[in-house]
Amino acid sequence: MKTVAITGSSGFVGRNLTKVFESNGFKVIGIKREELKNIEKLTSIIEETNLLINLAGANIINRWTDKYKKLLLDSRINTTRALIQAISKSKNKPEMFISTSAVGIYKNLTCYDEEYYDYEDDFLARLCKTWENEALKAKEFEVRTVIFRFGIVLGHGGALEKMLTPFKLGLGGTIGDGSHDFSFVHIDDLTNAYNFVYDNPTCTGIYNLTAPIPTTNYDFTKALGTVLNRPTILPIPKFVLNLIFGEGAKVLTEGQCVKPKRLLDNGFKFNFKTIEHTVANLVN
Repeated sequence: MKTVAITGSSGFVGRNLTKVFESNGFKVIGIKREELKNIEKLTSIIEETNLLINLAGANIINRWTDKYKKLLLDSRINTTRALIQAISKSKNKPEMFISTSAVGIYKNLTCYDEEYYDYEDDFLARLCKTWENEALKAKEFEVRTVIFRFGIVLGHGGALEKMLTPFKLGLGGTIGDGSHDFSFVHIDDLTNAYNFVYDNPTCTGIYNLTAPIPTTNYDFTKALGTVLNRPTILPIPKFVLNLIFGEGAKVLTEGQCVKPKRLLDNGFKFNFKTIEHTVANLVN
Protein backbone atom coordinates (compact mmCIF):
# COMPACT_ATOMS: atom_id res chain seq x y z
CA MET A 1 0.00 0.00 0.00
CA LYS A 2 1.32 3.43 -0.95
CA THR A 3 1.38 6.23 1.61
CA VAL A 4 0.51 9.92 1.36
CA ALA A 5 1.60 12.31 4.12
CA ILE A 6 -0.18 15.69 4.30
CA THR A 7 0.50 18.85 6.28
CA GLY A 8 -2.68 20.84 6.81
CA SER A 9 -4.73 17.66 6.50
CA SER A 10 -7.48 18.98 8.80
CA GLY A 11 -8.25 21.95 6.52
CA PHE A 12 -10.87 22.09 3.79
CA VAL A 13 -8.56 21.00 0.96
CA GLY A 14 -6.73 18.52 3.17
CA ARG A 15 -9.93 16.75 4.20
CA ASN A 16 -11.02 16.38 0.59
CA LEU A 17 -7.63 15.09 -0.54
CA THR A 18 -7.63 12.59 2.33
CA LYS A 19 -10.99 11.16 1.21
CA VAL A 20 -9.89 10.89 -2.41
CA PHE A 21 -6.54 9.23 -1.74
CA GLU A 22 -8.06 6.82 0.79
CA SER A 23 -10.71 5.84 -1.76
CA ASN A 24 -7.89 5.18 -4.21
CA GLY A 25 -6.27 2.72 -1.80
CA PHE A 26 -3.59 4.94 -0.26
CA LYS A 27 -2.74 5.12 3.41
CA VAL A 28 -3.01 8.78 4.45
CA ILE A 29 -0.97 10.26 7.30
CA GLY A 30 -1.81 13.71 8.64
CA ILE A 31 1.40 15.42 9.78
CA LYS A 32 0.71 17.18 13.08
CA ARG A 33 2.15 20.54 14.15
CA GLU A 34 4.22 19.02 16.92
CA GLU A 35 5.73 16.54 14.45
CA LEU A 36 6.89 19.45 12.29
CA LYS A 37 8.97 20.63 15.24
CA ASN A 38 10.50 17.19 15.83
CA ILE A 39 12.86 16.60 12.92
CA GLU A 40 13.59 12.98 13.88
CA LYS A 41 9.89 12.11 14.01
CA LEU A 42 9.19 14.02 10.81
CA THR A 43 12.03 12.25 9.03
CA SER A 44 10.70 8.85 10.10
CA ILE A 45 7.27 9.74 8.66
CA ILE A 46 8.71 10.93 5.37
CA GLU A 47 10.86 7.80 5.01
CA GLU A 48 7.61 5.79 4.79
CA THR A 49 5.96 8.21 2.37
CA ASN A 50 5.49 7.86 -1.39
CA LEU A 51 3.80 11.23 -1.84
CA LEU A 52 4.34 14.26 0.41
CA ILE A 53 1.74 17.06 0.21
CA ASN A 54 2.25 20.45 1.86
CA LEU A 55 -0.94 22.44 2.56
CA ALA A 56 -0.04 24.06 5.89
CA GLY A 57 -0.63 27.78 6.37
CA ALA A 58 -2.67 30.20 8.48
CA ASN A 59 -5.87 31.59 6.91
CA ILE A 60 -4.95 34.39 4.51
CA ILE A 61 -8.29 36.19 5.00
CA ASN A 62 -7.65 38.16 8.16
CA ARG A 63 -6.40 41.54 9.30
CA TRP A 64 -2.73 41.68 8.40
CA THR A 65 -1.18 43.14 11.52
CA ASP A 66 2.58 42.77 11.86
CA LYS A 67 1.93 39.88 14.24
CA TYR A 68 -0.41 38.14 11.81
CA LYS A 69 1.98 38.65 8.90
CA LYS A 70 4.60 36.83 10.95
CA LEU A 71 2.12 33.99 11.52
CA LEU A 72 1.37 33.82 7.78
CA LEU A 73 5.08 33.61 7.04
CA ASP A 74 6.02 31.19 9.81
CA SER A 75 3.14 28.80 9.13
CA ARG A 76 4.20 28.47 5.50
CA ILE A 77 7.94 29.05 5.32
CA ASN A 78 8.99 27.28 8.53
CA THR A 79 6.76 24.30 7.76
CA THR A 80 8.23 23.96 4.27
CA ARG A 81 11.79 24.31 5.59
CA ALA A 82 11.13 21.55 8.12
CA LEU A 83 9.86 19.26 5.36
CA ILE A 84 12.91 19.96 3.18
CA GLN A 85 15.23 19.31 6.12
CA ALA A 86 13.48 16.00 6.79
CA ILE A 87 13.70 15.06 3.11
CA SER A 88 17.44 15.78 3.18
CA LYS A 89 17.87 13.46 6.17
CA SER A 90 15.63 10.68 4.83
CA LYS A 91 17.28 7.48 3.68
CA ASN A 92 14.22 6.68 1.59
CA LYS A 93 13.08 9.82 -0.22
CA PRO A 94 9.44 10.32 -1.24
CA GLU A 95 8.67 9.79 -4.92
CA MET A 96 7.09 13.22 -5.13
CA PHE A 97 6.56 16.45 -3.21
CA ILE A 98 3.54 18.66 -3.98
CA SER A 99 3.54 22.06 -2.30
CA THR A 100 1.14 24.98 -2.43
CA SER A 101 1.17 28.60 -3.51
CA ALA A 102 -1.46 31.08 -4.71
CA VAL A 103 -2.42 33.11 -7.77
CA GLY A 104 -1.86 36.19 -5.61
CA ILE A 105 1.73 36.01 -6.84
CA TYR A 106 0.59 37.63 -10.11
CA LYS A 107 -0.27 41.24 -10.92
CA ASN A 108 -3.86 42.01 -11.92
CA LEU A 109 -3.16 43.93 -15.12
CA THR A 110 -4.15 41.23 -17.62
CA CYS A 111 -4.61 37.46 -17.83
CA TYR A 112 -1.55 35.33 -17.04
CA ASP A 113 -0.39 31.75 -17.28
CA GLU A 114 2.81 29.98 -16.20
CA GLU A 115 4.72 31.13 -19.29
CA TYR A 116 3.36 34.65 -19.72
CA TYR A 117 3.26 36.49 -16.41
CA ASP A 118 4.21 39.51 -14.36
CA TYR A 119 4.68 39.08 -10.62
CA GLU A 120 3.31 41.54 -8.09
CA ASP A 121 5.61 43.09 -5.49
CA ASP A 122 3.50 43.22 -2.34
CA PHE A 123 3.37 41.19 0.87
CA LEU A 124 1.27 38.35 -0.56
CA ALA A 125 3.34 37.98 -3.71
CA ARG A 126 6.60 38.02 -1.77
CA LEU A 127 5.18 35.42 0.61
CA CYS A 128 4.31 33.18 -2.35
CA LYS A 129 7.76 33.61 -3.93
CA THR A 130 9.58 32.75 -0.71
CA TRP A 131 7.26 29.78 -0.10
CA GLU A 132 7.85 28.44 -3.60
CA ASN A 133 11.62 28.89 -3.42
CA GLU A 134 11.74 26.86 -0.21
CA ALA A 135 9.63 24.06 -1.71
CA LEU A 136 11.69 23.86 -4.89
CA LYS A 137 14.74 22.91 -2.81
CA ALA A 138 13.31 19.37 -2.74
CA LYS A 139 14.62 19.00 -6.30
CA GLU A 140 18.17 19.18 -4.91
CA PHE A 141 17.51 15.76 -3.35
CA GLU A 142 16.13 14.28 -6.61
CA VAL A 143 12.52 14.41 -5.43
CA ARG A 144 10.04 15.21 -8.20
CA THR A 145 8.44 18.49 -7.17
CA VAL A 146 5.23 20.24 -8.19
CA ILE A 147 3.84 23.51 -6.85
CA PHE A 148 0.15 24.29 -7.35
CA ARG A 149 -0.84 27.94 -7.39
CA PHE A 150 -4.41 27.84 -6.10
CA GLY A 151 -7.24 30.04 -7.22
CA ILE A 152 -10.24 30.36 -4.89
CA VAL A 153 -11.27 26.80 -4.07
CA LEU A 154 -15.03 26.24 -4.26
CA GLY A 155 -16.64 23.19 -2.69
CA HIS A 156 -18.89 21.93 0.08
CA GLY A 157 -17.18 23.90 2.84
CA GLY A 158 -14.47 26.51 2.69
CA ALA A 159 -15.13 29.93 1.18
CA LEU A 160 -18.42 29.03 -0.54
CA GLU A 161 -20.02 27.77 2.66
CA LYS A 162 -19.37 31.13 4.34
CA MET A 163 -20.92 32.98 1.41
CA LEU A 164 -24.13 30.96 1.17
CA THR A 165 -25.97 32.23 4.27
CA PRO A 166 -26.14 35.93 3.31
CA PHE A 167 -27.01 35.01 -0.27
CA LYS A 168 -29.82 32.71 0.87
CA LEU A 169 -31.19 35.62 2.93
CA GLY A 170 -31.14 37.89 -0.10
CA LEU A 171 -28.25 39.90 1.35
CA GLY A 172 -25.60 38.81 -1.14
CA GLY A 173 -23.95 41.16 -3.56
CA THR A 174 -20.80 42.06 -5.38
CA ILE A 175 -17.70 43.45 -3.70
CA GLY A 176 -17.60 47.00 -4.99
CA ASP A 177 -18.71 46.99 -8.62
CA GLY A 178 -17.61 43.36 -8.97
CA SER A 179 -15.34 44.05 -11.91
CA HIS A 180 -12.23 42.49 -10.37
CA ASP A 181 -11.09 39.07 -11.56
CA PHE A 182 -12.11 35.90 -9.77
CA SER A 183 -9.97 32.87 -10.61
CA PHE A 184 -11.47 29.76 -9.03
CA VAL A 185 -11.33 25.98 -9.08
CA HIS A 186 -13.92 23.32 -8.19
CA ILE A 187 -12.70 21.09 -5.36
CA ASP A 188 -13.22 17.97 -7.51
CA ASP A 189 -10.98 19.34 -10.25
CA LEU A 190 -8.40 20.24 -7.61
CA THR A 191 -8.27 16.73 -6.14
CA ASN A 192 -8.22 15.23 -9.63
CA ALA A 193 -5.24 17.43 -10.49
CA TYR A 194 -3.27 15.98 -7.57
CA ASN A 195 -3.93 12.46 -8.82
CA PHE A 196 -3.08 13.53 -12.36
CA VAL A 197 0.35 14.97 -11.63
CA TYR A 198 1.23 12.06 -9.35
CA ASP A 199 0.30 9.53 -12.04
CA ASN A 200 2.20 11.42 -14.76
CA PRO A 201 5.96 11.29 -14.09
CA THR A 202 6.69 14.06 -16.60
CA CYS A 203 4.75 16.58 -14.48
CA THR A 204 7.11 18.83 -12.53
CA GLY A 205 7.44 22.50 -11.60
CA ILE A 206 4.82 25.25 -11.31
CA TYR A 207 1.16 24.74 -12.23
CA ASN A 208 -1.75 27.16 -11.96
CA LEU A 209 -4.67 25.31 -10.39
CA THR A 210 -7.62 27.35 -11.63
CA ALA A 211 -10.57 26.68 -13.92
CA PRO A 212 -9.70 27.31 -17.59
CA ILE A 213 -12.34 30.04 -17.97
CA PRO A 214 -11.67 32.84 -15.44
CA THR A 215 -14.53 35.04 -14.34
CA THR A 216 -15.21 38.17 -12.30
CA ASN A 217 -16.69 38.78 -8.88
CA TYR A 218 -19.78 40.16 -10.65
CA ASP A 219 -20.33 36.97 -12.69
CA PHE A 220 -19.73 34.77 -9.65
CA THR A 221 -22.27 36.80 -7.66
CA LYS A 222 -24.88 36.58 -10.42
CA ALA A 223 -24.32 32.83 -10.85
CA LEU A 224 -24.83 32.25 -7.13
CA GLY A 225 -27.93 34.46 -7.02
CA THR A 226 -29.42 32.67 -10.03
CA VAL A 227 -28.93 29.19 -8.59
CA LEU A 228 -30.36 30.25 -5.22
CA ASN A 229 -33.11 32.34 -6.87
CA ARG A 230 -32.22 35.27 -4.65
CA PRO A 231 -31.53 38.94 -5.43
CA THR A 232 -27.94 40.17 -5.48
CA ILE A 233 -28.49 43.93 -5.23
CA LEU A 234 -26.55 44.80 -2.08
CA PRO A 235 -22.92 45.44 -3.00
CA ILE A 236 -20.33 45.45 -0.23
CA PRO A 237 -18.37 48.72 -0.39
CA LYS A 238 -14.63 48.13 -0.57
CA PHE A 239 -13.97 50.68 2.17
CA VAL A 240 -15.92 48.51 4.63
CA LEU A 241 -13.63 45.56 3.98
CA ASN A 242 -10.62 47.87 4.20
CA LEU A 243 -11.81 48.97 7.64
CA ILE A 244 -12.22 45.35 8.78
CA PHE A 245 -9.16 43.71 7.24
CA GLY A 246 -6.78 46.59 6.51
CA GLU A 247 -4.10 45.54 4.03
CA GLY A 248 -5.51 42.00 4.07
CA ALA A 249 -8.71 43.22 2.37
CA LYS A 250 -6.97 43.09 -0.99
CA VAL A 251 -7.49 39.31 -1.02
CA LEU A 252 -11.22 40.08 -1.30
CA THR A 253 -11.25 43.39 -3.16
CA GLU A 254 -8.68 42.54 -5.84
CA GLY A 255 -8.16 39.47 -7.98
CA GLN A 256 -6.03 37.92 -10.68
CA CYS A 257 -6.98 36.52 -14.07
CA VAL A 258 -5.10 33.24 -14.31
CA LYS A 259 -5.23 30.30 -16.73
CA PRO A 260 -3.93 26.72 -16.16
CA LYS A 261 -1.94 26.45 -19.39
CA ARG A 262 0.51 23.79 -18.21
CA LEU A 263 -2.20 21.44 -16.89
CA LEU A 264 -4.14 21.77 -20.14
CA ASP A 265 -1.01 21.26 -22.24
CA ASN A 266 -0.27 18.08 -20.26
CA GLY A 267 -3.73 16.70 -21.07
CA PHE A 268 -5.62 17.36 -17.83
CA LYS A 269 -9.39 17.60 -18.32
CA PHE A 270 -11.41 19.96 -16.16
CA ASN A 271 -14.93 18.82 -15.35
CA PHE A 272 -15.99 22.30 -14.23
CA LYS A 273 -14.75 24.96 -16.65
CA THR A 274 -17.22 27.80 -15.96
CA ILE A 275 -18.40 29.53 -12.82
CA GLU A 276 -22.04 28.82 -13.76
CA HIS A 277 -21.45 25.05 -13.98
CA THR A 278 -19.36 25.06 -10.79
CA VAL A 279 -21.90 26.96 -8.69
CA ALA A 280 -24.86 24.97 -10.05
CA ASN A 281 -23.12 21.68 -9.19
CA LEU A 282 -22.13 22.69 -5.68
CA VAL A 283 -25.31 24.44 -4.60
CA ASN A 284 -27.75 21.95 -6.13
